[in-house]
Amino acid sequence: MRSTPLVLPVLLLALGAPARAADPTPEDVKFFEARIRPLLVEKCFKCHGPEKQKGDLRLDSAAALAKGGGSGAPLFAKDKPDEGLLLRAVRHANGVEQMPPGKKLTDAEIADLAKWAARGAFFPAAAGTATADPTKHWAFQPVAAPAPPAVTNAAWPRSDLDRFVLAKLEAAGLKPAPPADKRTLIRRATFDLTGLPPTPEEIDAFLKDSAPGAFEAVIDRLLASPHYGERWGRHWLDVARYADSNGLDENIAHGNAWRYRDYVIASFNADKPYDRFLREQVAGDLLPADTPAARNEQLIATGFLALGPKVLAEPDEKKMELDIVDEQLDTLGRTVMGLTIGCARCHDHKFDPITLADYYALAGVFAGTKTMEHFRKVARWHENPLTAPEEAKRKAEHDAKIAKRKGELKALGGKPDEASKQAAKKLQDEIAALEKAAPELPSAMGTTEGTPVDVPLLRRGNHLTPGPVVARRFPVVLAGEKQPPLPKTQSGRLELANWLTDPKHPLTPRVMVNRVWRWHFGKGLVRSADNFGLIGEKPTHPELLDRLAADFVRNGWSVKALHKRLMLSATYQMSAAHDPKAVTADPDNRLLWRANVKRLEAEAVRDALLAVGGQLDRSAGGPVLAHVKNRDFLFDHTSKDQTTYTSARRSVYLPVVRNNLYDVFQLFDAPDAAVPNGDRATTTVPTQALFFMNSDLATRAADALAGRVLAGPDRGATERVGLLFALAYGRPPSEKEVQRVTAGVAALEREFASEADPAKRARKAWAAVCQAVLAANEFIHIP
Repeated sequence: MRSTPLVLPVLLLALGAPARAADPTPEDVKFFEARIRPLLVEKCFKCHGPEKQKGDLRLDSAAALAKGGGSGAPLFAKDKPDEGLLLRAVRHANGVEQMPPGKKLTDAEIADLAKWAARGAFFPAAAGTATADPTKHWAFQPVAAPAPPAVTNAAWPRSDLDRFVLAKLEAAGLKPAPPADKRTLIRRATFDLTGLPPTPEEIDAFLKDSAPGAFEAVIDRLLASPHYGERWGRHWLDVARYADSNGLDENIAHGNAWRYRDYVIASFNADKPYDRFLREQVAGDLLPADTPAARNEQLIATGFLALGPKVLAEPDEKKMELDIVDEQLDTLGRTVMGLTIGCARCHDHKFDPITLADYYALAGVFAGTKTMEHFRKVARWHENPLTAPEEAKRKAEHDAKIAKRKGELKALGGKPDEASKQAAKKLQDEIAALEKAAPELPSAMGTTEGTPVDVPLLRRGNHLTPGPVVARRFPVVLAGEKQPPLPKTQSGRLELANWLTDPKHPLTPRVMVNRVWRWHFGKGLVRSADNFGLIGEKPTHPELLDRLAADFVRNGWSVKALHKRLMLSATYQMSAAHDPKAVTADPDNRLLWRANVKRLEAEAVRDALLAVGGQLDRSAGGPVLAHVKNRDFLFDHTSKDQTTYTSARRSVYLPVVRNNLYDVFQLFDAPDAAVPNGDRATTTVPTQALFFMNSDLATRAADALAGRVLAGPDRGATERVGLLFALAYGRPPSEKEVQRVTAGVAALEREFASEADPAKRARKAWAAVCQAVLAANEFIHIP
């Protein structure tokens, strides 16, 4: 598309500084402790550690890495981290000494080192925390329900929540921002709860409703929308590391993963109590069910434990099994409790009071859980069969046909005459065809009970160096020394699920309340949303967090009730107005003196483009991988990924392919589907502006939006501009904007004078203007 006098300035405003690697985050440290330090200890320290330094090279501290070896060559290339000496050595590149000598590291290990290098090769000290007694850490203490504090400005709070916020503001000598106007409020609420823009009709209805409960009615309407579950289900899928393929070495299709995705969406729409939601995902196969449908739902829920990436071609079967257990344990810890339990696989946790024994005591629960059918190359994950009476009947009838043909074949008895031979050949062909066309009963990725087992403590996480067997139990810092023994006849998952959802658990309600807060306010009360441990951030408002967590449990773990409580507060309804004094005193807005301006996430950017153009397909649910069967390769070492993303359905129903994420999602900071992530980054890079200028998606959306603007034949230019702004921004244009747009359209129509058809000429001109409007920051930012 050609840049025009109107298009180019708007696009240039959308440009920003390129992203750069930040300082190590708590998640970076977790990655180092779980993946890099154990690798260096096992594969490198023998020759490059504290006792021996071959080539005058040590790899056991940040200072040693910076010094490098005797050659003087830097281990890491600052501008091109992928080309550093260390990575070239482990890749056995030409011209460098191959490391380790002899057996090369696995592809997965090299990929971990490359990721580490790209993040700056940070090397945290192995020392523990400076806290005198880590067991006294705030997150490990019981949840309290403190009374709201007294405030001076008693007229401002709408609820007890606001009193906690206002008390801190007043203590700092600050005041809250003025309330947001109604247009801002409905746009904020609609995107927050559904991930879609409000329609002009919905905005007008809210503006005309002067009743005291008008905004509460908007919230109720949005919570009742099926799009609510799609929006908030997506947030949960982030931490559940949902994907439609395995990734890693064998990128095989998770052809039935969509059932778990639909289960999550339906659960949010039904406001399933959060404690029940968790119990089903950890131990749904062990819970009683009143109906076959309920039983199926619970089996599908256990997909939470099965969805993780797996090195399916790992030659060491025991290592593969333990790696899968580690991934499950780590995911559960980070997602539900905000703890990096996986860091204790090779040694006592370097920061949190979680010991090596704690890790293997909990690992035994998952070791006794059946996640895989077998571990042989290529390993096969387990799927739970689902009850489906009609499908089962068809399968039985089909099997009966096969049995009948086989009986007829057997009756021939291998007779040597020609007629019998021909009849046998015909029957064999029929049997082969029937077996090939056999209907498949529905199944879902998930787990079931395996053989209950207590596992040995593994020195440095290596199964070849086992220590004493550790009885299954939960971490002592949370569950205490005196715990009832887990059953010898079961894995212990049911007890784990019940322990996690015990109303007295100090972490489960805090972590979930914080996740909901984060997606409404832009930052969590605990900003490290997946890490409540000692290297995570402290809560900005600890008393408020505890009060919300206590009330969350008291209100039946209802997420929808929590939404209403947050959104009806004066804190949520503040504007993003600038205050020079406040921005100087609290530039990060930790005290919540105004609303944070939020950029839409990748899925909401795409969905909003489709919605404003009237292109969005709102059909829900179902499979997404039409071109491959379950367990087939999406792509291997020779083929390319054939997945397409041309569907107009909501983004939550697009395929999530590990190792090859949809480029639009990558561009707008969608998370790595291999690990839990409850706090997406927001980068600003020039390619995001170029996306709005050049991508097929943006161009088609702009053309469709132009079609909507031009659809009314009696509409004048001013009315068309008004509709354009109402659809794109949820507000009317200013007089200046009307003048600029109409002048721009007129100029573009002259530029497109070679187009003989006036209607086509107008459509092209308006499409160019619409694309400029969609490219502006206002379209993807919510104040």
